[in-house]
Order: sequence, then structure tokens, then C-alpha cells
Amino acid sequence: MSETPDSAVRTYVQQHRDAFLGDLAEWLRIPSVSAQPEHEGDVRRSAEWLAAKLTETGFPVVEVWPTAGAPAVFAEWPSDDPQAPTVLVYGHHDVQPAELADGWHSDPFEPRFADGRLYARGAADDKGQVFFHTLGLRAHLAATGRTAPAVHLKLLVEGEEEVGSPHFRALIEQRLPQLAADVVMVSDTGMWSETTPTVCTGMRGLVDCEIQLYGPEQDIHSGAFGGAVPNPATVAARLAGALHDADERVAIPGFYDGITPLSDAERELFAELPFDEAEWLKTAHSSGTLGEAGYSTLERIWARPTAEVNGIGGGYQGAGGKTIIPASALLKLTFRLVEGQQTDAVEVAVSRWVAERVPDGIRYDLTFAAATRPCLTPLDHPALQSVVRAMGRAFDGQKIRFTRTGGSGPAADLQDVLGAPVLFLGISVPSDGWHAPNEKVEVDLLLKGVETAAHLWGDLGQALR
Repeated sequence: MSETPDSAVRTYVQQHRDAFLGDLAEWLRIPSVSAQPEHEGDVRRSAEWLAAKLTETGFPVVEVWPTAGAPAVFAEWPSDDPQAPTVLVYGHHDVQPAELADGWHSDPFEPRFADGRLYARGAADDKGQVFFHTLGLRAHLAATGRTAPAVHLKLLVEGEEEVGSPHFRALIEQRLPQLAADVVMVSDTGMWSETTPTVCTGMRGLVDCEIQLYGPEQDIHSGAFGGAVPNPATVAARLAGALHDADERVAIPGFYDGITPLSDAERELFAELPFDEAEWLKTAHSSGTLGEAGYSTLERIWARPTAEVNGIGGGYQGAGGKTIIPASALLKLTFRLVEGQQTDAVEVAVSRWVAERVPDGIRYDLTFAAATRPCLTPLDHPALQSVVRAMGRAFDGQKIRFTRTGGSGPAADLQDVLGAPVLFLGISVPSDGWHAPNEKVEVDLLLKGVETAAHLWGDLGQALR
């Protein structure tokens, strides 16, 4: 469907490979760690570097957008066809903290090429996957002879994703007229493996809460008062124990309201993946699986909602015994959500559930962090089919399969505010080690991402008319 010749794209990419990798390495040397205040200037410098490179690529509009936190970068290149659809590409330029002492084999901010891989913090998450769009766009133009892309192309690259995107929704609400798009393309995901190219079709949402429980005004003697006054640590344990029923379903009334069930077609697509549960358990550092009855492991982590205890504590934690009823206890919970669930409705359901189970004599504070909504791309959406075709051409006709991701991110904010469907385009693989020591990207796969982007714009330009 695309007008972009395969051989012309590949030839252009190979001719410009070294310069592209050199530029990426230069960007990776900037330690844009958004979590650490001492790198505030580096995050700003990263945004400015990218803005300059996008201008060099040819984008006629490039702007660094300030926020209450770290800056984002916006770029726009209109098509010369006024009827062309508009595509917004999302990514982020901030990175996780990294120190040589964490277990890196070399300086995390001095890129190293070895065995067909590029090692550096941000190589895969997410600078490499943002940057492949620059060469992909140039290859698209060169191979087709165009002077402007086949779609109205916009980029939004934020600087706070690694700290939860606290100012992102406000930014896109403020800049809505400039960000309006027919589809959003998120390049901050990955594939199943080096040999199994896949497209992600969904991301779970997240509700995060903390429950502080207060009993007696101070720790008191468990012999003198035990059995006669409520114990906040016991209440925390009972709340945690009541989260699930015997089938590992979340036992909070109303939790599953509105959920979009997993279709038989998608269950079959998941089953096509070469999933080895024993190998998966190794990556999970676990000796066994446990989850909602009636669902496979992949279905549980991609397409079913969950409730997890992230932290529980209270009372004496030192050596030996201390016979007390503690004055307070703490419970931290997170809920991963799937399409159809509403974050505000889940918060209401959790609040009611806690209120019904906390006994008299226990005071509590229940607080929720900023929630993230789930998002799901329909399998029959024409833009998804464009991504599949473009990736299939880049991967020499290999069958492109489908995954979801169990994690959460700001993609749903783009979907909600812009009113546009979200799609995912990523080439990273599990071995890339996101957030871990020795993060890397496979250079051959990175160039496959370049080729996919080069084929995509022409295909989308036709498919979304």
C-alpha cells in the first residue's frame, strides 16, 4: 500500500547508518536523568540538542516547550497534501539514573558499540526509539522524491516520563490546538524478541493508593491491652488478605465494572507467541506462577486487571521480640486496569471497600496518587494495519504478531485529551535491559525501526483517507 520502494529505503538507511549512530551516541552522552535535581540542566540540554537535530532533519517548526518541571520538544512538518491525515509521534528524552557502581561494564553515559549492540543509558528507553524517526523520515522523503511527508507529521518528546509524567496532561491540554491529530504513534515500547517481531496493541492503566492506619495514640503493651483494642497492623494484614478470592480474582465489589473482555481472536493471537513459561519465570525471578483462574500467564499480565500489595508494615521490626500493639500501620496498593475500567470508579470502589473493613477504633487516611487510564488499539483499526504492513516490509516479510504490555504510561492521556486512537511502534527487546545496568539496543533492530518509519508514513497517508 505504501509508495515507498523497499530497496531505496534500505539503501538510503545503510548509506546514512554511521552518521545516524554517531548522532545518537552524542545525544546519549547527555545524562538527562529527570529524577535527580543535579541533572536538571542536562535534561534541558537534552531537549535543546534534540530540537537542534530536528531542525537539521528538516522540520520547519521546532519548539522547546517549558513545563512546571522538565521541558518537552515539539516539532511539526506539514504534508504538501492538505487532505493528508495528521500523525503525532510520542516519546521521551529523559532517562533513568545510572552509575558505574550499579553494575555497568562501562560508563553508562559514554556509549559503547560491541557485538552489534549499542550500550548506554537511554539507548533503548527511549532516545534510540525516538531518534530512529529522524532517519526514517529522511529515508521516506529520499525514496519517494517528496519534499514533505505523506502525512502531517508532529513529534512530542517529553522530559518527565521516567518520573511519572507529572506535568504531561496539563501540557497537552494547554497545547491541544497544536497537538491535534488523527492518530498517535507511541515509540516507547518493544517487541517480543529479536526473532519474533510484534506490535503492541494495549497498555494497562494504574490506580495507586496508600492507607495509613492509626490505633492507640502510642505503642501499648500487648499483654495489658491485647484482645481488647483494635490493632492497626492486624487490620492492614486483613485488608491485604481480603484483596483476592479463592480464584485470585480481585474481591472489591464493582472493580470489574465496564471491563472490555478479552476476545477469542486476541486469545488466539497471544497463544501464537513462542512463550516459554519456565524461561519467563527466570526473568521474573520467581519459582512459580499464580493468578486469576481461567487465564494464561500472558493474558493475566496483558489483558486482565490486578491488585497488588506493594508494601505493608507496622510495629516492631528489630531483632527479638517486643510485645506491643503498634500505634500505626501502613499498606500500599496498586491496581492495574484494562480497557473499559474507569480510574475514578475504581478509586470510589476501593474507598468503599476500605471503609467497610476498617473497624471502630482505627482511624485511617486513604490517599490516591495521580491515576493513569488504560488504552487499547482495536485490531481492525486501519492505522494498526499500516503499522503491521510497514514493519513486515522492514522485517523482510516476516509475520508480525501482536502483544500488549502489562505496564502503564502517559499514552492514555494523549488518547483522552486528543480524542485520537493510540498505536505503538517499538523495536526494543526484553534483553535490552530497560532501567537496568548495561542497557543496550540491537543496532540491526534499531535500523529496522528506521525502515518501518520510512514505510509507515506513505501507508498511513493512504489508509486514513
